[in-house]
Amino acid sequence: MRIVILAVGRARPPFADDCEHYLRLLRAKARVELHELRDERRLRERLSPSAHLVCLSERGRSFDSLGFARWLDQRIRAGRDLFFALGGAHGLELPEADEELSLGPLTLPHQLARVVLLEQLFRAHKILAGEPYHY
Repeated sequence: MRIVILAVGRARPPFADDCEHYLRLLRAKARVELHELRDERRLRERLSPSAHLVCLSERGRSFDSLGFARWLDQRIRAGRDLFFALGGAHGLELPEADEELSLGPLTLPHQLARVVLLEQLFRAHKILAGEPYHY
């Protein structure tokens, strides 16, 4: 199973450095890809019809870290690739998404949302491995 993050726009420092940091940590635990795309049209071209598609949205369901880890475990057990779609500064509407998730009630800059998603994916993998996840 792959975890693919499709994000509109390029991350700039310091967010780009944080993304690389969490990608390095995650790659030891999972097959994770981050694709930065110029616009929403290019994002839609990269979607896989066989993957479980999650759109990050303020309207989506939110979790605490343990709940997110349990949710991720269910997705892993389902065996389908997992695609996360993140919009740019103006958000993203994906009616074809299997579900919507929220990173919380605060509005985050789209570059920071990317970092938060990567960090939570890393934390979830630590939880699932039974490793300490507060650091």
